[in-house]
Amino acid sequence: MSLHYEVVFSCFLDDETPPDVLDALRWHLGLRDEPPATLGLDAKDHPYRLLSPDPDSYLPGGDVASLRRQRVGFTAAGDVFQWGLHSRNYWLDDDLGELVIILDLIAPHVVEDGYGGHFREVYDADLTVFEFRDGSYVRTPAH
Repeated sequence: MSLHYEVVFSCFLDDETPPDVLDALRWHLGLRDEPPATLGLDAKDHPYRLLSPDPDSYLPGGDVASLRRQRVGFTAAGDVFQWGLHSRNYWLDDDLGELVIILDLIAPHVVEDGYGGHFREVYDADLTVFEFRDGSYVRTPAH
């Protein structure tokens, strides 16, 4: 019997995130039709959509997917923008190994070190947190 997980990504990406990275995220989120192969990314590294909301999700409130350019502040030079990524999906345990696809894609572009999301077995209170640090990530069990 499979275990089921809630997987959440919630972080800001740099406003200068390359278009191919943003387009790959849009594809994974179900926000564009063209697969990553048309974006110059290797299709074997992106075998299927990982963050696309399932309308029949078993999570309370359902799955969500959002990637949008947001005003996050201002300086003397003008407004400051970043890409807000937020997704929440219901995953099978067999798919958790695919998390590295998204983590590797976004880690170099995450604006601030620290929390970037988590996963947890749906009936468990213990989280494993994604922390971004210096363009990379670690997974840390929360206590």
